[in-house]
Amino acid sequence: MEPSAPAAPDLWVSWNDYHGLIEELALRVHQSGWRFDQILCLARGGMRVGDVLSRIFEVPLGILATSSYRDAAGTQQGALDIARFITLTQGELGGRVLLVDDMIDTGTTFRGVLQHVRDHYPRVRELRSAVLWWKGHAVIEPDFHARYLPHNPWIHQPFEVYDGLRPQQLEARLRHDSS
Repeated sequence: MEPSAPAAPDLWVSWNDYHGLIEELALRVHQSGWRFDQILCLARGGMRVGDVLSRIFEVPLGILATSSYRDAAGTQQGALDIARFITLTQGELGGRVLLVDDMIDTGTTFRGVLQHVRDHYPRVRELRSAVLWWKGHAVIEPDFHARYLPHNPWIHQPFEVYDGLRPQQLEARLRHDSS
């Protein structure tokens, strides 16, 4: 792992850039030659990434809800909560599993989830990780990543526009757009 550097200016990501990073990540996993049986994505950030990878690799998608960025409108990491169960449409979590999220920021979530899977899912024979962004101050390194960010910028993802949008605002916006 490379040493940490001072924080960089915020990184703003468009939908096109976001989808391009998912495709780049898919190619890196494919080109590694490693084959896996299932994808386990971390909700919420890893859901879009996991969905696309599941479609490209034609493997089942499992979802594990986690939460740690709740404080200060989602900008400060708090205690890590991991859901009790994994949602899978086919069978149980096992075999070779690709763990997917949007990023490894500090690494706290990934470290906790890796331990959780080891402790509760003994049928998992091999577990590797894939993320779009890996930040320089992280205490854990992913097996696959699309971008390494040594200066730890705050990342603004394209779907964050919905974080502050409420139904009444959406209704007003759509009414205005249709007139």
